[in-house]
Amino acid sequence: MRILRAADYRVMPWKNGGGTTTEIAVSPEGAGLDDFDWRVSMARVEAGGTFSSFAGVDRTLAVLGGEGITLDIAGWAPQKLTSASAPFSFPADVATGAELIAGPITDLNVMTRRARMTHAVERLLISAPTDVPPADDATLVLCLDGELAVHGATPARLGPLDAVLLGQGASRLRLEPAGTVAMFVARIGRVPGNG
Repeated sequence: MRILRAADYRVMPWKNGGGTTTEIAVSPEGAGLDDFDWRVSMARVEAGGTFSSFAGVDRTLAVLGGEGITLDIAGWAPQKLTSASAPFSFPADVATGAELIAGPITDLNVMTRRARMTHAVERLLISAPTDVPPADDATLVLCLDGELAVHGATPARLGPLDAVLLGQGASRLRLEPAGTVAMFVARIGRVPGNG
């Protein structure tokens, strides 16, 4: 189990150079934008435009803050996402444009290399102690707001945008919110036959 602090996240340019992304976690450790197995990041989107393309990658996007965004994915109906929407999954190698609904947003991106990894992301609002079972490869819990007490091998507290990362073989995680807390859980596994 690793505690990841928002103050320590790595900020780097978007692949297409149109903005910056804040990397929460990546595997393998230190991987770049072209050779990760999986990656979890946040981005501040200041204007509409074209999404970066990632060959052979699947992506899930969720709005963390701001009014929202409308995605225009080639071959798909337009998809409107707000902070109340469920996380939305789509191929990261299909031409995708976006328009902001009303001003800048901050979004969460979870990406996995399609041939090797899979992922699922859910938004949870908890007000009582909650157990999070680990996934096959990695489980990341991002505290969106408020504070979470983490009961695991090393007890800790998460503040806004802090995260906890569980690796392979981790035990079930117990989270205790201070009041009602919004969080995201990303579960990452391996494609059968790939380790």
